[in-house]
Amino acid sequence: MPRDGTVTRNKIMDVAQQMVLDVGLIGTSVEKVIDGAGVTKGTFFYHFKTKHDLAAALIERYADVDRHHFDDFMGKAEQLARDPLQQLLIFIGLFVEMTEQLEDPFPGCLYAAYCYQSGAISKDVMDQVEQMMHFWRDRLSRKLEAVNQLYPSRIPVTHTQVADHVLTTFEGAFVLSKVMKEPKLASEQLIQCRNYLELLYSSDS
Repeated sequence: MPRDGTVTRNKIMDVAQQMVLDVGLIGTSVEKVIDGAGVTKGTFFYHFKTKHDLAAALIERYADVDRHHFDDFMGKAEQLARDPLQQLLIFIGLFVEMTEQLEDPFPGCLYAAYCYQSGAISKDVMDQVEQMMHFWRDRLSRKLEAVNQLYPSRIPVTHTQVADHVLTTFEGAFVLSKVMKEPKLASEQLIQCRNYLELLYSSDS
């Protein structure tokens, strides 16, 4: 009976992802990944024909997890509240809860790591990063449109602008937490983002 290679494949990807987050894709060589994962060269090339294939697999897996977190947390928020503003605040609150449990700084963002070295990454792989940015923007924009129907914003802003602000805060908070080596910094900035939304859509009455 053939052995399932999923465990070995995941181990290679885990080691490679951490290296990319630490030293970038350019600094991540196939040889270093092989040594770090404790596998043979033949095993590596059985799972990934090239470094490009590995990079593509990493971002695909990362995006899958990202979409799962978004859909899971938004689904929970929509179960807990009918009001779209409260749904959005709960959604961010669930990410706050997740990041507050971190004992070490956030390991980094693979999207950011790829963007910093986009010249070394193929267009089709970078297209996946762009697709995920649009995923967040589009999903948040739809929710914000529903919010604005009930709570007109206190200053002139578009749904897309606010969605991009939320996304920018998420990405920036994780990068800042890693650079500053402060585990709680990410959750603190997400709280500030939530506060901004409450103020933006609050009523004078």
